[in-house]
Amino acid sequence: MKTYGYIRVSSTDQNEDRQRIAMRENAVPSGNIFIDKQSGKDFERPEYKRLIKRLRPGDLLFVLSIDRLGRNYKDIQNQWRILTKVKEVDICVIEMPLLDTRCGKDLMGAFIADLVLQILSFVAENERDNIKKRQEQGIAAAKARGVKFGRPSAPLPNSYMSAYQRWKAGIITGAQAARECGMPLSTFRYRAGKQD
Repeated sequence: MKTYGYIRVSSTDQNEDRQRIAMRENAVPSGNIFIDKQSGKDFERPEYKRLIKRLRPGDLLFVLSIDRLGRNYKDIQNQWRILTKVKEVDICVIEMPLLDTRCGKDLMGAFIADLVLQILSFVAENERDNIKKRQEQGIAAAKARGVKFGRPSAPLPNSYMSAYQRWKAGIITGAQAARECGMPLSTFRYRAGKQD
């Protein structure tokens, strides 16, 4: 039996120290810890996939909390089934002792673990939805205040208006106008579209 740990943070600028400490406290060898730095919306994560390939029947997998495993209700349920039934691995969710498959192997223990898993999976997905809504509300509020998103447009060259007007009048082609302005044709067309 080998012991593994799975750590996930949503982005590269988030810190995984708290999860690392929990793995160390549970004696997970550092070489058996797999870390993904991306969203938990699905299980298309490179390190998680590597971990799944490495797991063997009887191994033990630690995760700090169920939302570190994922944030999609159905996917969490499915992955839990794959891990425990197909791969025959034990799972310990450190912050939720009821989700430790080493305990309660009887019918009542399995029933309680399934209930807790369903509730926590629902909470994880619900929190993901709430984060998304708060993000959308924040962006809308910022736009209402006049905050501009994205890279600012490069200033137009001095030759742009002359080339644009001649192109608009059909005197020169778009490719010729773009060359005069020193920009790609697609950029010229995009900027011309904003003029119309």
